[in-house]
Amino acid sequence: MLQIFLYNLDIAIEAIKRNKLRSFLTSLGIIFGVASVIAMLAIGTGAQQEILVNMQLLGTNNVIIQPVVEQREAELEDDEDDVFLSNRRYSPGLTLQDLASIQTQIPHIEAVSPEIIYDTQFIRAGQMRSGKLVGVNDAYFRINNFEFLSGSNFTPIHFEQAMQVAVIGYGVRTRFFPGEDPIGKKIKAGNVWFTVVGVLQERQLTSSQIENLGIRDYNMDIFVPAESVLLRYGNRAVVTARDVQAEQAASNNPNVSQSMRDRNYHQLNRAIVRVADNAYSVTIAEIISRMLERRHNQVVDFEIIVPELLLQQEQRTRRIFNIVLASIASISLLVGGIGIMNIMLASVVERYREIGVRRAVGAKRQDIQLQFLTEALAISVTGGFVGIIFGIGFSYLIEITAGIQSIVTLGSILISFGVATIIGVVFGYFPAKRAAEQEPVTALRHE
Repeated sequence: MLQIFLYNLDIAIEAIKRNKLRSFLTSLGIIFGVASVIAMLAIGTGAQQEILVNMQLLGTNNVIIQPVVEQREAELEDDEDDVFLSNRRYSPGLTLQDLASIQTQIPHIEAVSPEIIYDTQFIRAGQMRSGKLVGVNDAYFRINNFEFLSGSNFTPIHFEQAMQVAVIGYGVRTRFFPGEDPIGKKIKAGNVWFTVVGVLQERQLTSSQIENLGIRDYNMDIFVPAESVLLRYGNRAVVTARDVQAEQAASNNPNVSQSMRDRNYHQLNRAIVRVADNAYSVTIAEIISRMLERRHNQVVDFEIIVPELLLQQEQRTRRIFNIVLASIASISLLVGGIGIMNIMLASVVERYREIGVRRAVGAKRQDIQLQFLTEALAISVTGGFVGIIFGIGFSYLIEITAGIQSIVTLGSILISFGVATIIGVVFGYFPAKRAAEQEPVTALRHE
């Protein structure tokens, strides 16, 4: 059987060599079809990888709580606005007590962490740079998948005594501690000196991730215990005598009063809740929403984001888009198959005498059919190999020129090449069958 196949393959190659240009034009559809499918699948795989990276950055099991200054339940008429403002309900805002209640009262909560952010100046050894001081707890780094380059995490005593200790980002270490170990050394943030106890591994972030995911460059942040921030930089949830006096002075001034109403009264800038199983994420988000409404006196001054749902929606959208692109690219393969069938039919007509001679010297119909089927298969397989090379080249060209991540996988190559092979067999079968059906006497008389 192998000898028969090799013999027919030799005949097919000889026929292709006799009509090089025609064979090349016939295989163009297969070449561009395979190349297009590989390139489209590479773009889809790259998009999938990007989504997985984004999910890792945001945390697949995380639920994010973000405060808003004020959110009304419904729009009010103009004449009702003043009444609402004078009788508006009081909300303490998002606080550490809210997080403590969430962790103790809601099941399947693995950890919670606050973020209290202050924009300030970092100073050390004559260098100064603006940056963000972030008040967190010891669970923050685990929730956000940070790894330590050196040093260690905060300990309970750091929070109990509101100690002036800090974990710095990789960029802060590079900028303020070049060529030295920062552990145990001090850095100034605003008017407060902090002792460095840990350094985080560098986290690679692209500009698109920072913009689309709403995250910041953590490498240039300094992280300190939340209690230290509240004690030394201010607690927005605490109403001081100065705040009361300012509110009283603003009561008769509508413009000033509006600015006071827009003041951020939330103790936290953000809160992250890590769920033990992401199957509970949506349910727990709803429970957190109802709990915070009760704790905030029915004032909805917060919003809850489930990153996994957003990323899954993006994943579904991109998957549909990739399927559409791959389907369009597959049309080229179909057109290539039709081209093979068309040329092979023409080849059958041209080679009637050859078919007649082979039948006259003892070739069976099966031999003739296998000969033309092998020729069609050879054209499609050759086009498939060339298409693979073009597809890989197109993928890298798209990544370089358009900035779109593309990943060529072995699966995409095998799929496209397998489809090209199947098309060669399917569309070559009818011409091969037609060639095998020719009667020897009729074929020999053909001019």
